[in-house]
Amino acid sequence: MTHRLVFAATFLLVFGLASAGNAKDFWTDPDPSLPREDVHSRFAELARDAADSVVNVHTSKTVSQPQNGFPDIFRMPGNPNTPGPRQHRRPSLQRRVPSMGTGFVISSDGHILTNHHVIDGVDEIEVRFRDGTSAKAEVVGEDPKTDLALIRVTGVESLKALVLGDSEEILPGDWVVAIGNPFGLSHTVTVGIVSAKGRRIGHGPYDDYIQTDAAINPGNSGGPLLNVRGEVIGINTAINPVANTIGFAVPVNLAKSILSQLRDRGHVERGWLGVGIQAVNEDLQEAFDLPDRRGALVSQVSEGSPADDAGLQRGDVIIRFDGKVVEEMRELPGLVSVTPIGKKLAIEVLRKGEKETLQVKIGRLEDPHQLAGKRGLEDFKNLGFEVQDPTPALLARYGLDETTGVIVTAVQAVSPAEEAGLVPGDVILEAEFDTIEDAADLRERLGEVESAVLLISRGDSTVFTTIRRM
Repeated sequence: MTHRLVFAATFLLVFGLASAGNAKDFWTDPDPSLPREDVHSRFAELARDAADSVVNVHTSKTVSQPQNGFPDIFRMPGNPNTPGPRQHRRPSLQRRVPSMGTGFVISSDGHILTNHHVIDGVDEIEVRFRDGTSAKAEVVGEDPKTDLALIRVTGVESLKALVLGDSEEILPGDWVVAIGNPFGLSHTVTVGIVSAKGRRIGHGPYDDYIQTDAAINPGNSGGPLLNVRGEVIGINTAINPVANTIGFAVPVNLAKSILSQLRDRGHVERGWLGVGIQAVNEDLQEAFDLPDRRGALVSQVSEGSPADDAGLQRGDVIIRFDGKVVEEMRELPGLVSVTPIGKKLAIEVLRKGEKETLQVKIGRLEDPHQLAGKRGLEDFKNLGFEVQDPTPALLARYGLDETTGVIVTAVQAVSPAEEAGLVPGDVILEAEFDTIEDAADLRERLGEVESAVLLISRGDSTVFTTIRRM
């Protein structure tokens, strides 16, 4: 590639020197008397107007890198790279890994909206502006459930904020513009249309993505998706890795519903009902003798939850929540989450073919695990992981069959748990060669020991590993 570029440049230089005497014979200049105000498209104008508000978010984090040539995770039996006894392994090295994404200014005082996965677990955040200046940023608030984060820079004046539009207003077929930093190429502008709305891509209980064919690539995460008025209608978040015309953006209305909480609390407090729900398919419609497939079928009611107190039962179909019709099961989590905590409201259900109205007082969703009840939630933050007793929701989340032991639900970076190779979805069956009955049992087994042997189930295999306190 270098040789071709050099050759082309040399050729043009020689050609230019040879042709200098009669260069005007090869083109026609524009007529200066013609008007030029319409030369730029509306897309070019809004990209120009938004450019100063779109920023490059540079981050870095410390990661653990083994010295033995293989990733610091389990190797399945029969793999020739499976490590030997732990005492023969050299310790991992710590190194800093840079990454980048995009963000955009939403207030003149320095607040910038981006994706949670752009800043998750990082040690440093640097925001770079279009004019080449940069500033350190700090995390103000983050919400993994919607993959949104609010960061802020200080000491930078005259920041221009983008206008947050209305994502409900946008329709499939409408033109949109994405601005971001794909592969580090600052302020790249791409144009497309809204391909669809309400897409679920398996990223959480509040999936409601805008799909677009405007090109989005790694580095675009956190950048704005604009309508033709230059208003933000989405936050570019995810791509289909095997297609270059399928991208997804978080609707800006979802972001607006939590921004104040991110700024004031640093996290989002959501309403909690305390039910497990599922969609009504053809078989369930027939089995429950339902008139149609609308609503959310209650499959589980958590003990002591607001739903339990209100008298909701397994087999009820929630068809109306606080006066709003529940057309599809997936609509209910979003409705509950934005309901003020402590609000008393009516829920209309179908129970054995009859409509009933129940009164419920919305609780607070204190933890993601509360969606499936708080059975056996234990954290071992001094070891860098969390576990929970198996529940139907957790089994479904990790694709597990009925199991004994406890399920690993979170692993902290650069921690004893990561060093031991634990990953979310692992099932801890034994600790120190004793069977684990529940999360409390695991806590008792580990106690304050300096190291412990764990038996882990992952996929179709079981593997021993040792976890050591740092």
